[in-house]
Amino acid sequence: MDRKQLRRALGVLALAGAFTLIVVARLPFCPMATVLGIPCPGCGLTRATLALMHGHVRGALALHPLVFVLAPLFAAAMGSAALTYVRGPSAGQKPNLWFASRGASFVGAALLVATLGVWGVRFLGYLGGPAPVTTFAEWRRASSAR
Repeated sequence: MDRKQLRRALGVLALAGAFTLIVVARLPFCPMATVLGIPCPGCGLTRATLALMHGHVRGALALHPLVFVLAPLFAAAMGSAALTYVRGPSAGQKPNLWFASRGASFVGAALLVATLGVWGVRFLGYLGGPAPVTTFAEWRRASSAR
């Protein structure tokens, strides 16, 4: 591993560490939920993934019904992007842009429609209703009360 790769790897680790800190501290990091107080289409996915990792399948599904599809895809995409970034440009090789393929675009569009559909259906009270959210002001009150 050369210096540039090491520097990129440390950058990826720093970002992963910051994300982990946000999750562990339970900081509200969804801009839509934090500012407007309404859940975005992906609200509940992080908590659903954590619940799933702890074996709480029913709780995970209540937080976001698409957790079984979106969480592994997100992890794979982020892992692939991180590895590609850390490896850096190879001499004379074109980057592998699998995500720009027609099939990936079709799957992405289908997932977007499904995610927006679940979001809309939850606002109508189905699938457990909207994911619970915490605004930044609520988070500050709760953290100062501890």
